[in-house]
Amino acid sequence: MTKINLTYTHDNSVAQIIFDDGKGNVLDSIMMAELQEILDTFKQNKDLKLITFEGAGKHFSFGASVEEHTKDAAATMLKSFHQLFYSLRDLAIPTLAKISGQCLGGGMEVAIMCNFLLADKTAKMGQPELILGVFPPPASVILPEKIGVSRAEDIILTGRSLSADEAKTFGILNDVFEDKAALEIGANAFIEQHILPKSASSLRFGVRASRAKFNHILTNFLQQLEQIYVQQLMNTNDANEGINSFLEKRKPEWKNN
Repeated sequence: MTKINLTYTHDNSVAQIIFDDGKGNVLDSIMMAELQEILDTFKQNKDLKLITFEGAGKHFSFGASVEEHTKDAAATMLKSFHQLFYSLRDLAIPTLAKISGQCLGGGMEVAIMCNFLLADKTAKMGQPELILGVFPPPASVILPEKIGVSRAEDIILTGRSLSADEAKTFGILNDVFEDKAALEIGANAFIEQHILPKSASSLRFGVRASRAKFNHILTNFLQQLEQIYVQQLMNTNDANEGINSFLEKRKPEWKNN
């Protein structure tokens, strides 16, 4: 089953990736594998100037599959998920997220990895992992670098969702539009003004240069957090209780260990 739609626009200089699972655009193992295959093909495309991400329907993405966060599946899931971030790092092609509706968990992590984030007023962005007894490794690395530790902790430790306007105030979003149609128009205007006139090769050097520190931190600390997640967190009672209670649709019973 295909869960990602890929089209090329603007004379094939922009790759448009649309998450589409017919529901909440959940980033499960199938969608991750499809996305990885697509990113791998971009290595040979010297003409690409931009990759855009969006969700089909009303929502960007509900996040990664909770079923694949269980103790037995977590290591494999995280390895595949984090490889997407390393691939985007290595491609160094500029990226833009177009966000409508829910943009949560792993979905938000893909969005904040992008160089540019645009949204409409329906957007709700959040990292609810701690509500489930776990934590978000990519967001824990990316958010402090992009918006500072204080605001990153507000998002990660509370698990609350931000409105589009609050996300812009936090420095997460570059711009907010009235609705999805206006978002599409605004994104196209941005692309035509700021991306298309430039050299694809020079844009990639620009991304590498602007992200020199960011990439160093991502490379070193994401791997550490993955190990902590798999080797320590998933050996606690409460991490497993949080995931299982969600899947069983009941309130978690924390033992604080």
